[in-house]
Amino acid sequence: MSEEGHRITLNVYDLSQGLAHQLSTAFLGKAIGGMWHTGVVVYGNEYYFGGGIQQSPAGSTPYGTPIRVEELGVTHIPQDVFESYLEEISPRYTAETYSLLTHNCNNFSNEVAQFLVGTSIPDYILQLPNEVLSSPMGALILPMIQQVEATMKAGEVPQAGQFKSSLMSQTTKPSITMNKPADASARSEEAKKTKAASPKEETTGGVSIDPLRNARSKLQQEIAQEFAAIMATGTLRASEAAALAARRVMQRYGRADAAA
Repeated sequence: MSEEGHRITLNVYDLSQGLAHQLSTAFLGKAIGGMWHTGVVVYGNEYYFGGGIQQSPAGSTPYGTPIRVEELGVTHIPQDVFESYLEEISPRYTAETYSLLTHNCNNFSNEVAQFLVGTSIPDYILQLPNEVLSSPMGALILPMIQQVEATMKAGEVPQAGQFKSSLMSQTTKPSITMNKPADASARSEEAKKTKAASPKEETTGGVSIDPLRNARSKLQQEIAQEFAAIMATGTLRASEAAALAARRVMQRYGRADAAA
């Protein structure tokens, strides 16, 4: 056992390559820093979870250069004891048990940090799934989450193009004109006009169908398809492609101002 101990750091990567930070406010209603992947660096190696527990020489993982490095502390646990511990927990960290929301690389890093130095990794990393799903549009990006999860289970690195499904959370808001009727009679007449102008809700088998929701869903799907087509050309960054896709689709519907 080294008397000086072994320094432990946490490499933090953004799987979205900056796209989550650029688009989160518009699409989720709140800003998030990134879509975090982490690995614990100790004994000259980086240990992480993706398609099983992985180990690479420090600085040589397929995730590239970390966007930040968090200091976790110093451990006096020998490397062979640590690697025996990894063998012990490995049945809980397999491709089959991987879940991007509940059992991911960050949960692995947190458990390893607690074993080595008795501390947790930063909350901004651990709480990200809750932040996303608790946002107004969080549930709408589940298809994207499932796509990225499949990539991680295969032990591969997600690409920025896989985050096109986040565009499905793009919504349009009807403009609202505030009127001030002169008296009760005018208010009553205004209410009748508003009711008559409102789209009727259809029902199928007793289940309500919201025509506005259907139209909004169609618009979101077209934006996602346009984004995928632009990304396939390889000429623009993801953030630029997202803005262009939204602008093109809005122009088709005469709503270019909404995408500005």
